[in-house]
Amino acid sequence: MNTHALTLTALLATASLLASCGGGQAAGGWLSENDVVPAVDETFAPIIDEEAQAFALNHVEATMKPLYVSEDSALHLLMADSVQMAIVTRGLTDKEKEYITSQRRSALQAVIAKDAFALIVAAGSADTLFTLDDLRGIVSGKVTRWEQLVGSHRTGELRLVFDKSGSSTVRFMRDSLNGGKPLSGNVFAQGSNEAVIEAVKTTPGVVGVVGVDWLRAGADSTLKDFDGLGFEVARVSRYADERADYKRPWQYHIATGNYPLVRQVYAICTDPRSKSMLKNFYFFLKGENGQRIICNSSQMLPNTPVYVKQVSVK
Repeated sequence: MNTHALTLTALLATASLLASCGGGQAAGGWLSENDVVPAVDETFAPIIDEEAQAFALNHVEATMKPLYVSEDSALHLLMADSVQMAIVTRGLTDKEKEYITSQRRSALQAVIAKDAFALIVAAGSADTLFTLDDLRGIVSGKVTRWEQLVGSHRTGELRLVFDKSGSSTVRFMRDSLNGGKPLSGNVFAQGSNEAVIEAVKTTPGVVGVVGVDWLRAGADSTLKDFDGLGFEVARVSRYADERADYKRPWQYHIATGNYPLVRQVYAICTDPRSKSMLKNFYFFLKGENGQRIICNSSQMLPNTPVYVKQVSVK
């Protein structure tokens, strides 16, 4: 099994060189049928690493090379045919589908999971409740200090940190929380999800935004609680009035829709070959085995039916 991540610079350099030579992945000029190189929104690096390892264990001939980049970069590489699979948080637009068709290509796409954003704050913080109105105020620049939030226990500058521009995190905050307008105010890119977590741990007054699959404490399974992470996972409510109902991003609350910061995860494949390891990986992700890994090894919610049962523990 050969599992490793390619750098964006190296892949782009390879793609550029092959394009100048008239070759490319579609022509089989630089990847074999056993190479699996999906461009993955880096928000999903933890779970896709596990999916890749599980797939490779059952396909020993496969060479797994997940490429972790921003969502914008993943879609750009897919449209340019530099890669033939992307894992991102939106499906193709009609314009993108038309472009792919005009290039005599076709695309398969499927929702493979539901993901949620988690808001994280420093360990021991008393300010762990946020509403969507709070978040709208922060990303629009209207809220820049803690005392502007109703019920806040602290004063001073409030800073919201995320991974990087061009990420799916930014697109969600811009489109779903800020009416499609660019983010403003005390909103800062850190470069990666790891850097966001480190900033929260070390800098007072910071609120971090990460995908729920980064809520891990060395665990390779769904967390029973959010203790021992080194930071606090905030509760978020859709409403700020008497209907306020603050929830953490457990799989249950993602499934019921009670947690409001949720989005879908898509796998998109443009590989024209009827049989290839890349296409097998696409079907693996949306199939029973891939879905089981999402359910059991992450905070994300699989796309397969979920059954909720009440149990009594004595």
